[in-house]
Amino acid sequence: MLTILGGGGFRVPLVYQAVAAARGRVDVAEVVLLDDDADRLATMGHVLAQLAAETGGGPRVRTTTDLDAALAGADVVFAAVRVGGTAGRTRDERVALAEGLLGQETVGPGGLAYALRTVPVAEHLARRIAARAPGAWTINFTNPASVVTEAMAAHLGGRVVGICDTPIALVRRALRAVGLDPAAFDRGEAEVDYAGLNHLGWLLALRAGGRDVLPGLLADDAALATLEEARLMGGDWVRALGALPNEYQYYYDFTREAVAGISAQRSTRGEFLADQQGRFYAAARAEPVRALPLWRSALAEREATYMATERATSGAGERAAADLGGGYHEVAVDLMAALLGGERHRMILDVPNTGADGRPVLAGLPGDAVVEVPVEVDGAGVRPLPLARQLDPAMLARVQTVKACERLVLDAARTGSRTSAWRAFAAHPLVDSVAAARRLAEAALAARDG
Repeated sequence: MLTILGGGGFRVPLVYQAVAAARGRVDVAEVVLLDDDADRLATMGHVLAQLAAETGGGPRVRTTTDLDAALAGADVVFAAVRVGGTAGRTRDERVALAEGLLGQETVGPGGLAYALRTVPVAEHLARRIAARAPGAWTINFTNPASVVTEAMAAHLGGRVVGICDTPIALVRRALRAVGLDPAAFDRGEAEVDYAGLNHLGWLLALRAGGRDVLPGLLADDAALATLEEARLMGGDWVRALGALPNEYQYYYDFTREAVAGISAQRSTRGEFLADQQGRFYAAARAEPVRALPLWRSALAEREATYMATERATSGAGERAAADLGGGYHEVAVDLMAALLGGERHRMILDVPNTGADGRPVLAGLPGDAVVEVPVEVDGAGVRPLPLARQLDPAMLARVQTVKACERLVLDAARTGSRTSAWRAFAAHPLVDSVAAARRLAEAALAARDG
């Protein structure tokens, strides 16, 4: 049984489709959707029923607003909640932009504000999972993934992992760019060194046949032009780094341009999605028999506009049609197939920073810090792989600083400490003023507590 916490969410049908398509790999008999919004649950129920009818079957679906009932008997739990909804996201974005700072969902002050209100809920969910489904694997989709996964791990130990599709998409595009099978890493035919935190990582090496092919890729203008990340940040910059950055590094490396681009728009990304999803749920509620085509139309618009402002500002052009990451839902299914279905995969996941030898995988961070690194997964569990190349001092300094901010936010969320919240915002690389940090922290705490 698969339980989805946040089961009324817009992207739930993607998960259901991926699970249904993978029934030969891992058989999920029932999908349970848990949400506190009964109307959204009903809409998702209609969409999934129409998907199942269209394809000739799929796992049965049960919806509930009762957390303990949703967890009882679960083999896998997907945690995909959005505390505060899209209204909370848009508030985070606008408060940061009003200070002249980056207004983005997971990166910078917006990510810290999101974490501050999400951690208490995530820890409550983790405690209930531990009580009601202690043998279940929890796969965390909830952003900001590094800090939320770390919060849940305090209660679930190694049975919770965080996932994101951007690192594996980067690896697969890089493999394709050098003429290799994009799935070579997944199957263990190529090795990668990728290190950092969620939405803050770099591909440091790409080895095939015992040779690192990344330097050749960085030197090849034509090959680099096929990579979303290089188009976004420029070939000269990725060559200067000697590594391929995750696309979210754009917000750190081109902060001024990112803020200007977002500020010039009539609406933030959160405002766009709030309006779009509001229209979808209203239309589907009015015409439930058309729920599936309405959802597909809204999804196509959502995907086409992802990071559109950033691409326009940087001159990166249109997003590549093929997303080799497969989407986070397909990453999650691969993970399930390994944990429960007897497969073995190499992946990049958010896990505690402890290797098989008991030492940190990512040097310079504690062993209990959740980091984003390559892992091997099978029925025995999730094992971080050793890194042959570590982050250079400048990269590591950024990661250490952001992890310190995450841990200060964890403390603030758990204890209510206004000082920890203030320090978290003040220390972040994307906040340039202690005074502004205090205003951001107070706004985030007031919104959470009000």
